[in-house]
Amino acid sequence: MQLVVLALVIVAAASLAVLQTRRAQDEAIRVQVTDIAVSVARAPSTVAAVKTADPTALLQPTTESIRIATGVDFIVVMAPDRTRYTHTEPSRIGQPFSGTIDRALAGETFTETFTGTLGPSIRAVTPVRDVDGKIIALVSAGVTRTHIGDQVAGQLPIIAIAAASGLLLATLGSLLLRRRLLRQTHGLAPRELRSLYEHHDAVLHSVHEGLLVFDESGERAEVVNDEARRLLDLPDGPIDRTDLPISLQRLGTGVVRDEMHVTADRVLVVNQDVVERDGRRIGTVLTLRDHTELRDVSVELASVRGFAESLRAQAHEAANRLHTVVTMVELGRAKEAVAFATAELELSQALIDRLTGAVGEPAVVALLLGKVEKAAEYGVELTVTGDTLVDSVEPLSPNEMVTLLGNLIDNALDAVGRDEDAWVEVTVRRGAEPGDNGPELYVRVADSGPGMSEELFTLATERGYSTKTDHAGLGLALVRRLVARHSGELRALREPESAVIVRFSSPASGDSE
Repeated sequence: MQLVVLALVIVAAASLAVLQTRRAQDEAIRVQVTDIAVSVARAPSTVAAVKTADPTALLQPTTESIRIATGVDFIVVMAPDRTRYTHTEPSRIGQPFSGTIDRALAGETFTETFTGTLGPSIRAVTPVRDVDGKIIALVSAGVTRTHIGDQVAGQLPIIAIAAASGLLLATLGSLLLRRRLLRQTHGLAPRELRSLYEHHDAVLHSVHEGLLVFDESGERAEVVNDEARRLLDLPDGPIDRTDLPISLQRLGTGVVRDEMHVTADRVLVVNQDVVERDGRRIGTVLTLRDHTELRDVSVELASVRGFAESLRAQAHEAANRLHTVVTMVELGRAKEAVAFATAELELSQALIDRLTGAVGEPAVVALLLGKVEKAAEYGVELTVTGDTLVDSVEPLSPNEMVTLLGNLIDNALDAVGRDEDAWVEVTVRRGAEPGDNGPELYVRVADSGPGMSEELFTLATERGYSTKTDHAGLGLALVRRLVARHSGELRALREPESAVIVRFSSPASGDSE
């Protein structure tokens, strides 16, 4: 079918080429006969000959030599009354000219197609003027249609050769194209390709993992399924790697295994593989799994596990203290035993009483108490500042507040390490300044660590960053996601001390500053 279509196209093109050649030849003849007629009419010898008693004797040899040299079929010089002075056939000299001359008598040079004594021809007619501008004769030059047809026919072999060459090349091209298509489609027929595409499309849209397939450059996504657009909040239409979150843009085109990435709304597990065929790289495949809910549950579980470990440590410490008290009583030192038993209890109870009075959310109180114990195990002094005062954690939920504060404190404990005199300071209050009790929720976690520069802090909040090789490095990234969700403000300070500050406006007070 392709060859038949190509053959028809080539035949049509050849026919158009013949018609175009004929039109071009006609136009070229019009220009040629016009130039010859004007040249003869303007020649001084023509003007001089017309004024003689026998113009034919002077003009016939001249016009015939010009006719032969130029290849036209006739050059006729005539009087204004149509009487011929010259003609290709001498027997017609003196007879009237057949054709239109009115426009030439009016001083115009024109061309026409007319059937004269030599048959149909393209001719030009122009006036001959004397020195005073008076029209004293006319000149007509022309080429017959038979002559023009012969000229066109002379070009037909070239057109035929070109058409045959085109058909041959089209045939070879079709065969090569068929071979290439079969090689690229692995010999699959159109029906098989359609079935394969339909199954492929159905699988892409039904899988519950995000999938992006990039081209060999790794920059242009050739396939993006619905789940990938949902997880990454991508628009419809073509997708480039620059349209992805910053952390995914920095993946490069290498192999990635189970990396955790945090976007504005989600925690994603990312894998990336390089696809090769016959040793040639043909693209990369990026898969995404949503671990947002699992990560949130993991954070809560980690907090609960921390509480349990704190309780276990406290139970162990209480057993040691109880054995000590019992032994002191057995030794008859009851007063010292009572003092020893109540001293630590008074300190712990004082902290519990202060926190329960200052913080209205029990989950936050439990978190702070657990972190104080955990810090003590590490040899770090964790204090809750005296201006901590908050009746609720709105606009956050209790779980979100535990995630926010727990990650900030854990990050601070990691930053101070096991340094001597290491400390962490936590502030949670309403209002930007102590005592103003405004609608703003203000959280500040300071520590004795070196702090982070602005660039390092930005890096840490993009996907997760840690200087510890066994740390997932998602704490600050999770905090940034939570802050962005509630249109809050997150910033880090290095002076006068290392601190991370988070601020939220309440729903009634508008956006954060």
